Amino acid sequence: MADQALWKPDEARKASSAMGRFQEFVSAQTGLSFSGYKDLHSFSVRDIQVFWDLAAKFLDLRWHHRAETVYQPGPESQMLGGQWFPGSTLSWTENLLPQRHDQATKIISIIEGREQPIIYTGAQLYEAVARCAAYFRSLGLRSGDRVAAVVPNTGEAIIAMLAATALGAVWSSCSPDFGIAGIVDRFAQIEPSLLIMTRSYVYGGKTFDCRDAAAAVLEQLPSVRGALMIDPLEQGAIASPWVDWKTALASIEAGAVDTFTCLATSFDHPLYILYSSGTTGKPKCIVHSVGGTLLQHKKELMLHSDLGPGQRLLYFTTCGWMMWNWMVSGLSVGASLVLFEGSIAREDFAVLWRAVDEHEVTCFGTSPKFLAATEKAGLVPKARFPLKKLRTLLSTGSPLMPEQFTWVYESVAADVHLASISGGTDIISCFMLGNPLSPVWAGEIQGPGLGMAVDCWDAEGRALRQHKGELVCTKPFPSMPLGFWKDAGEKYREAYFNFYTHTQVWRHGDFIEINERGGILVYGRSDATLNPGGVRIGTAEIYRQVESLPYVQDSLAVSHDRDGDAEMLLFVRLRDGHTLDAGKTQQIRSLLRTQLSPRHVPAAIFSIQDIPYTRSGKKLEIAVTRILNGQGIDNLAAIANPECLEEYQNLAKNGLRT
Repeated sequence: MADQALWKPDEARKASSAMGRFQEFVSAQTGLSFSGYKDLHSFSVRDIQVFWDLAAKFLDLRWHHRAETVYQPGPESQMLGGQWFPGSTLSWTENLLPQRHDQATKIISIIEGREQPIIYTGAQLYEAVARCAAYFRSLGLRSGDRVAAVVPNTGEAIIAMLAATALGAVWSSCSPDFGIAGIVDRFAQIEPSLLIMTRSYVYGGKTFDCRDAAAAVLEQLPSVRGALMIDPLEQGAIASPWVDWKTALASIEAGAVDTFTCLATSFDHPLYILYSSGTTGKPKCIVHSVGGTLLQHKKELMLHSDLGPGQRLLYFTTCGWMMWNWMVSGLSVGASLVLFEGSIAREDFAVLWRAVDEHEVTCFGTSPKFLAATEKAGLVPKARFPLKKLRTLLSTGSPLMPEQFTWVYESVAADVHLASISGGTDIISCFMLGNPLSPVWAGEIQGPGLGMAVDCWDAEGRALRQHKGELVCTKPFPSMPLGFWKDAGEKYREAYFNFYTHTQVWRHGDFIEINERGGILVYGRSDATLNPGGVRIGTAEIYRQVESLPYVQDSLAVSHDRDGDAEMLLFVRLRDGHTLDAGKTQQIRSLLRTQLSPRHVPAAIFSIQDIPYTRSGKKLEIAVTRILNGQGIDNLAAIANPECLEEYQNLAKNGLRT
């Protein structure tokens, strides 16, 4: 552990933060006093009913009807079958949509291929949602119907989502860089009534025409009753059976805005369907609720990220990653959104930093991969851009290495709250994340989220401290999924609750450590954990060492079965102009041996052209492991760069000889 914190909030910042105000609110309501965040968190998991009741009040959820009961446990299980706020009703759209005559800027949509961003005031957003909802209603869209969208991260995606949920429909989206098979594998399972697709998008200066893909997808979704096509580049030429987005909204009479109302649904009404990113079989369809998502997101955005009215959030994401759903919820706390659609590699990775600066972003979300790319490009953001408004920098997608923490404070801003956050599509939120009351230490997530009973267990279910183990959550929380689509519950239980036979807890599948401060270190997926000689090793600690070498661009460590034992193999992507010779191989081995242990030294090291990633920026150890062990990969659409897998397949065919 580092001996000195990289950042400490002063007393004024603590007191003015929403978390600080919430702590005072809880003290006033309960008569308890708290010495800091750890005390507050202990209270939040000691009595979950009291905590979530107070959280719902402080976060000011807009109810149609608020029932007295906070949580009704299931009849047979401490985790499964329970119901949050039974009998309560509310509208997702009402909780996010600005007031009708709000003239403040609410969305700034930056789109590669357009010279100027598209701006939406609150009033413009309200009118667009009202018109869109009226159009959806004219198509016969009803509560519970599914709306599927293949769209870029632009204002139209948010408008369509809010319009659909205003009618009680269920939203599901992915990004337009998915292949036809990947789109159909997802959406065919949920049988959407309405399909929305983009005509085109631009990435890295190249325009991609999506019309042929749209036709192929529509042909394979017989449940679709209406098909809309957005045209972010305004290229025109949209043919039947597709209806142009702007034409559809313009066809609605102005009076629809005056009569616009939102359907109130139950707290546990389905809101979103998200998809697992596994590489075997079709993606699992994970169903999330209106109330659980809203309450959890408002807690994380307002309290943990200190986001609120007058502030701006930019999270670099696509509509195929849960961080898009999370980011959109920024509207619920009164913040404005800066959307970024396009390549972030332009201007040697300066284009995204420029957007943060020019649009006065206060909370910026990105990935360790982007931060590492910025550093390796030699860009020092604070030397190029003032970044005067930036207060919080969030990072997720993979573990943030200690050196990246240090780089942020040296090269971005000395007084930014850097928060590594970790959770997943499974819970559409975070298990552990930052908080504005506590110091930031290199390489650590500050702690578990409020109300999240996070622990680290060994394989027998014993709690661990300062040792690596499984991430578990031992008490229910509102953003647990409603389940998997069309699953009676067996697959859902198998995915999260059947790992431990003696008790029922959520086992997430991450390999973590909780240190003496209560900080959390993530070592990667536990199903991708290496086990040479029976010793469990997290891949993140290997990547930290190997990628510190100046000639290594990226790396991947996997387990390979050989003669009944598991050996570790390391693949390295070298920077341009470098080759993997005997000297570099020995240097890598020596580094891992001296900095980690002899167990961390790979059986073999291979030079590779590229490392496979999921579309949310996670390294795909499991996909390569399956290839090397002679197993298939069914869901290539989950992989951002599947073409790189051919090189691993060739290595496997050649007996893993270089």
